[in-house]
Order: sequence, then structure tokens, then C-alpha cells
Amino acid sequence: MEFGVAIFPTAYAMHPTELGPALEERGFESIWVAEHTHIPASRLSPWPGGADLPQMYYDSYDPFVALTAMAATTKTLKVGTGICLVVERDPITTAKEVASLDEISGGRFLFGVGAGWNLEEMENHGTDPSTRFKRMRESVEAMKEIWANDQAEYHGDLIDFDPIFSNPKPIQSPPPVHVGGGSPHGARRAAAYGNGWIPIGGRDGDPLDHVATLDEECEKAGRDRSEVELTMYFGPTDPAEIERLAEGGYDRLVFGLPPAPAEKLLPILDDLAGLI
Repeated sequence: MEFGVAIFPTAYAMHPTELGPALEERGFESIWVAEHTHIPASRLSPWPGGADLPQMYYDSYDPFVALTAMAATTKTLKVGTGICLVVERDPITTAKEVASLDEISGGRFLFGVGAGWNLEEMENHGTDPSTRFKRMRESVEAMKEIWANDQAEYHGDLIDFDPIFSNPKPIQSPPPVHVGGGSPHGARRAAAYGNGWIPIGGRDGDPLDHVATLDEECEKAGRDRSEVELTMYFGPTDPAEIERLAEGGYDRLVFGLPPAPAEKLLPILDDLAGLI
């Protein structure tokens, strides 16, 4: 099982050009960063994590900027979005960003995608919340066409464009798509068009049930289960539970980090590296 970390990259957190090398030196496989373009002042949509939305949700950097900084200062660390809100993005522009980052990183990008929970946020981008999951799938499918073809076109119900040229092409063919979301719908979407599923730790019951769910959804979709990785996001730090997840079929465990400065974050990284 591989081990990574997730963080909301902010101006008051450890700088990306310092955090990336620190993770690489300690043997972490990957870094995943969150995305929110903004938080609507209305705060009508409830945050799934509780009553009070943490300040880091308001303050996060653009994920592709933060990950590019980390990629430029590391050699082996994989850099991922955890998750990119593709339903709030133009797929042609996002395909260009993904391909550029994959090229700059030498093929180390992990494309975590999701539809999000903040309905007002996506509405501000012109997205109808009722069709966000269809938009997510069509966006991913359209980007795969752009990455794979010299002249790419896509004609869906929500995403539609005639043949275009878009370069550079990513090194990975295509960059692996890891689909966020709860059980069983997240697993179903991952089996349909992804290369991985990212359930969040502490939700939807026993995490080992996710293994069986993903196995079942891959079988329904005619996918080989080995083609779809299972990643626990915000995973546990209890050694016995980590061992249970590793033996139970998880491919990756991602620890959550606070958006803290280096003097507070480095001891946490040392402890996690020792745990690994």
C-alpha cells in the first residue's frame, strides 16, 4: 500500500516548494490538494464535515498552481488534485492544465475529480446541480478525447465541441482519473470511467465494505478490478487499522494535514513517516 498526504494549500501553510521536498525526503508517494474557487457568502449548502466550515476552505490556492510548484521542486513525488471540481471548470481549459502539469512533472500527475457539495458554488459557475454528475462524466470523457487525439471532438448533452487542436499532450495516456464520492455511487462512477475511487475515511460505515462495493461495481461494468485503485482519503493513524486496510485491499492511504507553517507541520510529517 502506498502512502500520501492531503492538504488545503494556503498562504499561511508550509510553502509548496518546501512541502514537496519534505514529503519526498520522508518517503511519501503522493500529495493531494483541495480545490474551491470561492465560498458563497450565503452558506446555504451544509458542509458534510459538520456545522462550521473551516477557514482553509475560503483560503486555498488554485490547485494546479500549488502542484506545479511542488512538481518543480521534486523528482519522484506524485502530485494530485483531491479533488478537482471539474463541474465548475471548462473542460478544454482544464485538459490543457492537466496536460501541462503532467508534462512538467514528468508524468507524475494524479487527477482526482469530483462534483462537489456546495450547490451555490457550482451555480455561480453556471452549473445546474441536478446534472452535475452527468457533467462530471462528460467533462472527463471530453478531456480524454483531447489528450488522446491530434484533432479532438466531443458531442455530449452538456459538453459539446467540434474538432480542436490542443497541445501539449500529457505523458501519461491518459493521466489516471481518481473519482471522489461516497458509496456506492462513487465506486460506480469510478468503475464506469475512472482509474481509481477515493472514499473519505470515517464515512459510510466500515471502510472494508468499500472493497467489496468496488469489486461489485467493477464486475457490473466489465472492468478488471486491478484497473481501479482504491484510496482512503483522510485515513486513520492507528497502526492496527492501517494494517487491516492494507490487508483488506486498499491500494493507497492518504493522511490529512492541517494548513500549518513548517515549524508545526514538519514534526507531524516525521511522526507519519515513522508510522509508515
